[in-house]
Amino acid sequence: MMWSSKVGRVPMLPCRGFATSAQKEWSHTLPSKVRIVEVGPRDGLQNERNFVPTRDKIRLIDMLTNTGLETIEVTSFISPKWVPQLADAKEVFTSIQKKPGVGYPVLVPNLKGLEAAVEAGAEEIAIFAAASETFSRKNLNCSIEESLSRFRQVTEEAKRHHLSIRGYVSCVAGCPFEGSIDTEQVVRVTCGLFEMGCYEVSLGDTIGVGTPGDFHRILQALQPHVSMNALAVHCHDTRGTALANILTALQYQVHVVDASVAGLGGCPFAPGATGNVATEDVIYMLRGMGIDVGPIDLSALIAVGQETCQLLGKNNNSKVAVASQASRVRKANL
Repeated sequence: MMWSSKVGRVPMLPCRGFATSAQKEWSHTLPSKVRIVEVGPRDGLQNERNFVPTRDKIRLIDMLTNTGLETIEVTSFISPKWVPQLADAKEVFTSIQKKPGVGYPVLVPNLKGLEAAVEAGAEEIAIFAAASETFSRKNLNCSIEESLSRFRQVTEEAKRHHLSIRGYVSCVAGCPFEGSIDTEQVVRVTCGLFEMGCYEVSLGDTIGVGTPGDFHRILQALQPHVSMNALAVHCHDTRGTALANILTALQYQVHVVDASVAGLGGCPFAPGATGNVATEDVIYMLRGMGIDVGPIDLSALIAVGQETCQLLGKNNNSKVAVASQASRVRKANL
């Protein structure tokens, strides 16, 4: 599989601003700026059955860098036995064209993964626990308590190397094996990650079962224990509720959102987990609400997503991208 020599550009889509005083008043209850964490190269590709050539992964990340994104999760230093798609983690990370001011975090599951990440030159790592006991055993081959103990060792070593540490909590709204998850379990795991040194923890609706009601309940439970400014949300759009869940989180002053270009993604350890919320759709929504997402070129990002889907032979799950393409076809036929 090869990328085409150039990415076709699409026209920038206009974003509606707030026109009425009521809308402006409502916007004051939301964050003025949101940071997008692009997880496409890692979470978007990890579940692909056919191995995506290393050169194509490198090109994808470089193109994403050029769209103006501030944070791009590159890969995971995990055993190829568990995630064969990311077996080329070191080569990918050391070959991408890193831009000053852009963060390139990587996932690490254990001390061995941390050692490989340090050797590759990573400056930020992410660790991932689960709020579900069964999912923890399926994903990490250990209990929740054992995973937290393991990650304490990882974070202590990461601090010794002066690395920034981000945390993930999977299955906050539901588990493919256990169903509903006790909110207190989410609180316990989230607080555990903060206590061991994570500067930020991302709450993951891993299988996309969450609703705004679920996120209201979870964030309300977390509010007495952690700063909302230190939380992020990671929503899969399996049931079409991701944007609504993100909006709920914004109302709690959460101002970091994980998303994947073209809505790519899925978890190899979570049956039924489809793609992440599309980065293009999140940006369109936030800009339309008057929220600053930084200097991201939405038209360039749409083009990257379209080319990525062509490479993978997949449909583009971004509604904004699909609408943009349809608009281009209509104009071409006039």
